[in-house]
Amino acid sequence: MRLRNIPRADAVLSACPLVIKEPETHRGKWNADIFQNTQPIHIEIGMGKGQFLLTLARQNPRFNYIGIERYSSVLLRAVEKLETYEDIHNLRFICIDAASLPQVFSPGEVARIYLNFSDPWPKARHARRRLTSKEYFSLYNHILAKGGQVEFKTDNRGLFDFSVEELNGSPVWEIAACTYDLHHDNVMCEGNVMTEYEEKFSSLGNPICKLTAVRKSDRHICI
Repeated sequence: MRLRNIPRADAVLSACPLVIKEPETHRGKWNADIFQNTQPIHIEIGMGKGQFLLTLARQNPRFNYIGIERYSSVLLRAVEKLETYEDIHNLRFICIDAASLPQVFSPGEVARIYLNFSDPWPKARHARRRLTSKEYFSLYNHILAKGGQVEFKTDNRGLFDFSVEELNGSPVWEIAACTYDLHHDNVMCEGNVMTEYEEKFSSLGNPICKLTAVRKSDRHICI
């Protein structure tokens, strides 16, 4: 589906102080430069309209959150949604392609990564572009702190099966938790925050899949 361009998006994002311009200049200094604290940093890659991360930021003031979106027209919706939330000081946005994560974050700078309803890139020749491919997990390995984790949710069973297969074949990563029906899994659903897509798909009766991935070397560490 063609993404609709919104002409005012760039101007609005440029004027918003919570949208960080030239994010690579803060590599290794996000807490010092931007948040001015030492709280763990959690990022969502492909944040869409922002409901998930806005809710987390409001519920958990002891963590810092960064929403990452590739398209300015999509990020615009999250910035506009922020106006309906009050007293959120631990959230920032950046507009980049996920492939540039190592240029934006230094090794160990990110404590948790959220991937929610990512683009499935259904054609086999595009498998490397999936955010749960081994190529992207290699990038996550560069920026994730010791004991950190990656959380992935989707209603696309094909993408989920691909993700499980990639992780099962990884010498670095392993699956710490997995469910094929999140909303009927009392353990993994505890504290679950839904995205806009999750609300839509689950209301239609679609089961939501979720997994948590950790590095094998960190399996006994939790942050």
